[in-house]
Amino acid sequence: MNRSGNGNVIALDIGTVRIGVAASDPAGIFAQGVSVLRAKGNWMEDLAKILDERGAEKIVVGMPRRTDGSYGPEARYVEETVERLRAFFQGVEVVVWDERFTTVIANRALLEANVSRAGRKRAVDKVAAAVLLQNYLDFAESKSAARDERSED
Repeated sequence: MNRSGNGNVIALDIGTVRIGVAASDPAGIFAQGVSVLRAKGNWMEDLAKILDERGAEKIVVGMPRRTDGSYGPEARYVEETVERLRAFFQGVEVVVWDERFTTVIANRALLEANVSRAGRKRAVDKVAAAVLLQNYLDFAESKSAARDERSED
């Protein structure tokens, strides 16, 4: 049983050119980058296959925010995409999550792993999605643990 109650979760790092995709393990503890989709065309059909293969019950979408917490023009694009996701994947919960610094963290991790510039370009979106999803899973787990502690009192 999943400790945090998340089930299988998919995360998306949405850009105008590429969309990074990450998935949780069945226990909802670890995130792993799984794919990069092209943002043009029928990418939601490709995403539907991933959700089906993984038995995902939830999609976490990274919301770009500025360092001061405000929203820029990229956020409007993501909001519109979230609306389209909710319409396309009726019955699948779509959650918006703060993605600040995920791409920076992903790039840093790839640099530390000595991944070539070309390799970083190919991988950064799915690694950023994995960072985003891991942040979400860790938060959900800490929230679940706090709820369990309160119920024991």
